[in-house]
Amino acid sequence: MQSALSCFTRVSQFALVACGLICLAACQSDTPSGLAGRTPDGTVTMNMVQAAFIGSGSGGSGTLSFRGRSYPFSIGGAGIGGIGGSTIQAVGEVYGLDDVARFPGTYAQGRVGFAIGTTSAGQLWLQNSNGVILHLQASRTGLILSLGADAIIITMNR
Repeated sequence: MQSALSCFTRVSQFALVACGLICLAACQSDTPSGLAGRTPDGTVTMNMVQAAFIGSGSGGSGTLSFRGRSYPFSIGGAGIGGIGGSTIQAVGEVYGLDDVARFPGTYAQGRVGFAIGTTSAGQLWLQNSNGVILHLQASRTGLILSLGADAIIITMNR
């Protein structure tokens, strides 16, 4: 019993150190060059579920607000890196969008973040092959350490 408790304590300490490092990394996310001072072309809200154990998967839905209209969309994705599970609510800006037809597609995502209960941190910059860039502020609920890369596929709902 003592050995199991000692192992749990070491794992807990490692998790706290990892969370601290992830928080520091998340705070270092800077605006990509060329976007500083630009006005967003639209906004998005997203709700997703993410599960990770070395590999990760996510799915959910969202809404694009663009030129006075709302466009619902679906999200699916797969990636590598992290452990745990969480729900994610994200809001953000859309850049480089001149036509709603350029919004759907595969977005590359580097991610760093964590969630322990309702305490979370994370910021995402995503870009698709059409040059559309999403800057998201994410709030997570669950238990997850997330550090890796994903491909997120956005499809418009009809």
